[in-house]
Amino acid sequence: MAHLTARSSYARLTERLNRFPQGAPPSELLEKILALLFDPKEADLVARLPLRPFSAAKAARVWSMPSVQAQNLLEQFAARGLLVDMQQGGQVLYVLPPPMAGFFEFALMRVREDLDQKLLSRLFEQYISVEDDFVRALFAGGETQFGRVLVGEDALSSEHALHVLDYERAEAVIDAATHIGIGLCYCRHKRAHLGKACAAEMDICMTFNSVAASLIRHGQVRRVERSECKELLRKAREQNLAQFAENVQRDVNFICNCCPCCCEAMLAHQRFGHEHPIHTSNFIATVAENCSGCGRCLPVCPAKIITLETEQPAGRGRKRAVIDETLCLGCGVCVRACRLQALHMNPRAQRVITPVNAVHKTVLMAIERGTLQHLIFDNQVLWSHRALAALLGGILKLSPVKRALAQSQTGSRYLEQLCAKVNILRNDATS
Repeated sequence: MAHLTARSSYARLTERLNRFPQGAPPSELLEKILALLFDPKEADLVARLPLRPFSAAKAARVWSMPSVQAQNLLEQFAARGLLVDMQQGGQVLYVLPPPMAGFFEFALMRVREDLDQKLLSRLFEQYISVEDDFVRALFAGGETQFGRVLVGEDALSSEHALHVLDYERAEAVIDAATHIGIGLCYCRHKRAHLGKACAAEMDICMTFNSVAASLIRHGQVRRVERSECKELLRKAREQNLAQFAENVQRDVNFICNCCPCCCEAMLAHQRFGHEHPIHTSNFIATVAENCSGCGRCLPVCPAKIITLETEQPAGRGRKRAVIDETLCLGCGVCVRACRLQALHMNPRAQRVITPVNAVHKTVLMAIERGTLQHLIFDNQVLWSHRALAALLGGILKLSPVKRALAQSQTGSRYLEQLCAKVNILRNDATS
C-alpha cells in the first residue's frame, strides 16, 4: 500500500501545481520528477499549501503541527529551492513558485550533491523538450505569457533608442534591482548533462529582487554587484544571446540569456511560434537592399526565422536574407551579426502590452486559463473554499448569458460581486 500512498501524494501535489496559471500537466514523467525533488510526505505537505504568500503560522495551521516544526520544514524547503522566502511587512512569508520559471530551474542553477542532476536533466528533457503537453500549457496556454524578449539597445539607431521605455531595457532592470544573483543557466546545464550543451556562457542566469534575495540567502545563486551583472550582460550580447525576461514592468525577477539551441523558451518559439508563446519586444528586424546574402544572421537568430532567397527562380541571382516578420521576436541579435549593416530594428506598428507587476500578470493568466477561482478561494484545506472554487470555476466557464442566469438562480450577492469583478478583469485583459 505504501506505493499507492506515494502515488496519491504526488497526484495531490500535481493538482496543487495546476491550480496556479503556470501548471504542469500530469504524466508519469512529472511524477518521476517530483519524486526526485520531494519524498511522499513532503509532497503531501506542499500539496496543502496556499497559492498566495503565507506565513509559518499559516502553514502550521494548515499542517496541524507546532509553529516551530512548520518553520523548520519551510526553511528546509527554501534551502533546497522548492519554496521562496521573502520579507514583507516586517514578517517572513513563503510561496511555492510555479515549476517554470521556478523550482524546476532552481534544481539546476548550481551544482548539487543532494540531487541526481543527470537523471533529473534526462527527465526534464523528455517532459519539456520532447513531449508537447507541458511546453504548450506553459508557453501557448493564453494571450498573456510569463516571459518577454528585450530588445538589444546596441542594435537600435539613436533615434529609435529614445523610444525604449525603462522596463524594456535590461540595464534599467539591473539598475532598479534591490538584489542581484547569478546562477548556472538551467537550460545549458541540463543539456550539458546530456552531452548537448553549446559553448555559450553557463554562469549567466540573472535573478533579481525578492527571488534573488531568497536564492542568495540559501546559496542557490551568488550575489553580485550591478557592475558585474552588466559585464555579464555585455558578454551575453557578444555571444549573440537574446535577453528573455519576466513579463512585467516592475520588480522583474529574472533575465535569461538565451541561445537558439538550448533555451526552453526559444525552442518553444521554434516549435509553436504561430501560437505566440513569447511576448516580443516593440521592435522588428527588417532587411535593407545592401544585404549580400552572406548568411551570418541565420545561425544566431534565436527564433530560426531567417532564410536566404535568390532574386531569380531555380536558385539563380543574388541571395539576400528574408525574415518572417510574423515570427520575429525583436531581439536584435541578427543586427549585431551583420557586417554590412543591412539589418535594422524598426518599431512595430502596434505596441506590445506588458503587465504592470506579477499580480497583474498572474490574474490575467488565471482569467485566460480558467483558474481565477483558485486564486480567490485559496485555502484548499477548507471544504468551503474547495466548494466555492468549484462553483465559481463552473460558472466562469459559462457563456455570459448562462453566467447571468446562474447568478440569478443562486441569489448570492457575493457571487454577483465576484462575477462583476471577473467581468472587469476580463475587460482589462482585452483592452
